[in-house]
Amino acid sequence: MTGNDKKKERFEAEALIHVDSLHRTALRMTRNENEADDLVQETFLKAYRFWDKFEEGSNCRAWLFKIMTNIFINNYRAKSRTPQVVDLQDVDDDFLFGQLAALGPSENPEQHFFAKVFDDDVKRAIEELPEDFRLVVVLSFLEGFSYQEIAEIANLNIGTVKSRLHRGRKLLQKSLWEYAIKNGFIKEAAK
Repeated sequence: MTGNDKKKERFEAEALIHVDSLHRTALRMTRNENEADDLVQETFLKAYRFWDKFEEGSNCRAWLFKIMTNIFINNYRAKSRTPQVVDLQDVDDDFLFGQLAALGPSENPEQHFFAKVFDDDVKRAIEELPEDFRLVVVLSFLEGFSYQEIAEIANLNIGTVKSRLHRGRKLLQKSLWEYAIKNGFIKEAAK
């Protein structure tokens, strides 16, 4: 077996198994099927080209997400629309997620919520988040990365990750308020 064959075999065994989660996240990042496909393809091309730099035994999934995030930031962000302006004072602090925490013994109410009701309304709410918040929300809630892993993937300090995740929660909470009432996750107080 040649060196290239070994490289290919190892790459297929360790990296290609993450294609679905990378594609899911790429779709949330780009909001476009073709651009998501291109982003994932570019990620795997770059990862394969630099496979000799990957430290065997380390977290391949996080390494791939870091590559994809860097490509997205470098190539796709410039093409995106002007960032949304959001008045964070209009968003209530953690009320919806406080209500969701009361649903049961769940350490992470966001994951509990998204696991149960991840449908078009929730997808749309995530996709409508401003780009900086959307990235950390997707990496945390949907892909399960820790704050430290998100910081490494997105080249942010951990305080920025926590801040963006907090603000992203507030924005999601506001946009999902009516959805939660409609589907019985919370009850609106009698007027």
